[in-house]
Amino acid sequence: MTTEAPNSGLTHFNQTGQAHMVDVAEKKDTHRTAIAAGNIRMKPETLAIIQQGSAKKGDVLGIARIAAIMAAKRTSDLIPLCHPLALTRVNVDFNIAEKTSSVQCIVQVETVGKTGVEMEALTATQIGLLTIYDMCKAVDRGMVISDVRVLEKHGGKSGDWVSLADEAI
Repeated sequence: MTTEAPNSGLTHFNQTGQAHMVDVAEKKDTHRTAIAAGNIRMKPETLAIIQQGSAKKGDVLGIARIAAIMAAKRTSDLIPLCHPLALTRVNVDFNIAEKTSSVQCIVQVETVGKTGVEMEALTATQIGLLTIYDMCKAVDRGMVISDVRVLEKHGGKSGDWVSLADEAI
């Protein structure tokens, strides 16, 4: 018996409109992947500090990478209706764009399971960027985090999805 709201397309609400955790028991385990990205823009001097590794708090991108991985693993603790997942891979990359004085965080998350990992990829991206902000805020409180989004997802009943509206920023 389905407990999803009729014709709404929103799976986290039952027939009476109450929030609930989606039942995934009948879904098949499949290899699932999601890639998310986001950016943080800053003063050129701040970017230079990151690149030189001279931030007072340490290796900014190294610590942001660990924070992003930890965030992916703890997503279900932060997002109320997310299922706890056994992640099989979390990869975090940073691209520095000197022209725009920004850092792009790209996170790929994988699992073999009954539900996707888009929320884990988004959470990891945002926490990676927030960690950069935290580590550099003493010299640049005006940093701007933007464009956090899912770039693609693979696996599961709905199959593959790739953002058509996004090019590398």
